[in-house]
Amino acid sequence: MPARDIYHDHVKTALVKDGWTITNDPLKLSFGRKNIYVDLGAERLIAAAKGEQKIAVEIKSFIGKSEIEDIENALGKYVLYLSILPEIEPERILYRAITHETFEGIFKEPFGEFIMNKLNLNMIIFDDKEEVIVRWIP
Repeated sequence: MPARDIYHDHVKTALVKDGWTITNDPLKLSFGRKNIYVDLGAERLIAAAKGEQKIAVEIKSFIGKSEIEDIENALGKYVLYLSILPEIEPERILYRAITHETFEGIFKEPFGEFIMNKLNLNMIIFDDKEEVIVRWIP
């Protein structure tokens, strides 16, 4: 299994505070003889009659030497998981979790906005100090 991101526990706590139940840590996806691991799987009830909402969450710290390299790595994993998830757990929606600071920096610049909009990225923006979710995208 891959190493946990430095914000793993922060995101996990923020999701629980937001009413989610962590169901998988990590979420294992098996395809053929290969296994991949998304950082978290979570679910919550949506009004009693509507059932459950399920998500898969990939966490990215964006603390590398290059913002572009961080985006390349983050998008590579996101696209891989986005391709496989519907085949294995089609009820889950994939989200990329990033800090509020990262969102306000990289993803508020024209390059980051373009990538986010072009790929229709689902994102969870969280405050790593307060361990709360600040914003859901979309």
